[in-house]
Amino acid sequence: MPARKLGLIAVGKRKTAIARALIKPGTGVVRINNVPLEIWQPEVAKWKIMEPLLLVGDLWKQVDIDVKVRGGGFMGQAEAVRMSIARGLVNWFKSSRLKKLLINYDRSMIAGDPRKKEMKTFGGPGARRRRQKSYR
Repeated sequence: MPARKLGLIAVGKRKTAIARALIKPGTGVVRINNVPLEIWQPEVAKWKIMEPLLLVGDLWKQVDIDVKVRGGGFMGQAEAVRMSIARGLVNWFKSSRLKKLLINYDRSMIAGDPRKKEMKTFGGPGARRRRQKSYR
């Protein structure tokens, strides 16, 4: 299987953030936009990204994960990265037990969350809010 030697690409999306994870054989190095996960800021986003790695145990130390992420805010990016890593690990190890474990923990790691920001419409400052009327 040549795909294993070259690597595997998994995509994760959340709101407007899109993350592409390249998974290849290695020693457990995780980089996001060429920044090691150990020094990723903010701390809340780092722990969100580490959730699938902590759930799978030492399995992820057999592969290198290189993620490119763009768009959205820091939390949307973190959830997109988390999804791409989880999907990539499931596809790499071809394990239904691993997939079931991740889905039972949080379904959005594999299935995704389709919610997006509602567009602003005419007649008001936001998507739903209207300008007030005054009859006096």
